[in-house]
Amino acid sequence: MSASVKSYAAVDLGASSGRVMVGRVGPDSLELTEAHRFVNRPVRVPEGLRWDILSLYGGVLDGLRAAGQVDSVGIDSWAVDYGLLDADGALLGNPVHYRDSRTEGVAQKVWATVPAPELYAATGLQHAPFNTLYQLVADRLTGAQRLLLIPDLLTYWLTGEQGTELTNASTTQLIDPRTRGWSYDIAERVGIDLDLFAPLRQPGDPAGLLRPEVLEETGLRGPVPVTAVGSHDTASAVAAVPASGERFAYICTGTWSLAGLELDAPVLTEESRAANFTNELGLDGTVRYLRNIMGLWLLQECVRAWGDPDLGELLLEAAKVPALRSVVDASDPVFLPPGRMPERIAEACRASGQPVPVSPAEVTRCILDSLALAHRTAVEEAQRLADHPVDVVHVVGGGTRNALLCQLTADACGLPVVAGPTEAAALGNVLVQARAHGLVGDLAGGRELLTRTQPLTRYEPQGDTARWRAAQARLAGA
Repeated sequence: MSASVKSYAAVDLGASSGRVMVGRVGPDSLELTEAHRFVNRPVRVPEGLRWDILSLYGGVLDGLRAAGQVDSVGIDSWAVDYGLLDADGALLGNPVHYRDSRTEGVAQKVWATVPAPELYAATGLQHAPFNTLYQLVADRLTGAQRLLLIPDLLTYWLTGEQGTELTNASTTQLIDPRTRGWSYDIAERVGIDLDLFAPLRQPGDPAGLLRPEVLEETGLRGPVPVTAVGSHDTASAVAAVPASGERFAYICTGTWSLAGLELDAPVLTEESRAANFTNELGLDGTVRYLRNIMGLWLLQECVRAWGDPDLGELLLEAAKVPALRSVVDASDPVFLPPGRMPERIAEACRASGQPVPVSPAEVTRCILDSLALAHRTAVEEAQRLADHPVDVVHVVGGGTRNALLCQLTADACGLPVVAGPTEAAALGNVLVQARAHGLVGDLAGGRELLTRTQPLTRYEPQGDTARWRAAQARLAGA
């Protein structure tokens, strides 16, 4: 390998699987290969739904062993969840899954102390029942001396050093997006001790060296640094949006769809709160202004209920189903828990007086039309609320493999869609590591490198957006 090309291990943990990818970066090259992929299978125990964090850590170690010698390691994952440590740094039980039911009704209790408009004006975070703030209010923290968000917990096990990476911290509802520091007033009023959190880290900061025991287990030669990246996977994915200029929207697709804009400052208006947009922090002082949409979770749960049929064939059949026959609100919390997804979608269509999808192809088409419609609504409203017009929509993540969803999104938005890269979170993770080691310049420079080196597909909008407007009105009950 050329001395000017370096290798970086990107540990990228999603809600259903984890992977360790190796990025090889040079002045004019960026190659990503998969070293190891492993299942992330939550476990339901008598006390609730838990992440199998030890299995995940084992997958990380296996992945580093498969990756071979690298110049740095970075970790990103889903947001909001955490592990609690005792005074000796030992884990106090498996981290609770954000889909666990323990936060039901907690938001209303918090709002009795800090009204929802005031909470939004201070933290800019959308309402979601699983926000870290609500989890902490619901938790019994007996014996807990330290809280580490999931990527920070794994980093601690790799290095022995503790920190709280900022982009992920911004999803806790305890960060002020204007100062990019803790909101001490909110924490005090809801009874959360911010001393539970380790010191804040920025993307690109050093996060320690692999411990000797980790080197021995993985076969790597030390020293191997661990670099803080945009440890919220969406922050890494947005860093890997291959856009030029500022007039773009993005949709990070996977289990969730995160649709929105990259801004220089948060939007903290009451209208923004009512529209349930969130202000999370990104690289280089940016704000990820976006809406959470249920995403391909809807289809994943249906496919699981149907016994895992061939997805390619299912999508081909779905493409033959008449468009916009039935749509559901893809942001409705009713779809958050696992189980009975085809039945719940049918129930939602029945309740709204629409034709009830019966076959797997009909249900799949309903899901994809509904997701494209939710993408349209989010992109449209984000532009209006932020006064930030766009000319193109970038779709990154796993949904880029779904050509039907990408085309429907272009049709619904009435804008061209550029799909790719698929492994956006891992690429963003790699780029931050490469920046920290002097191989890549600023955010724009990294995006330009992505545009030159990654396969991208462009979808032009087809047909009139009037039918999508009509579906929007139908769903809103107009």
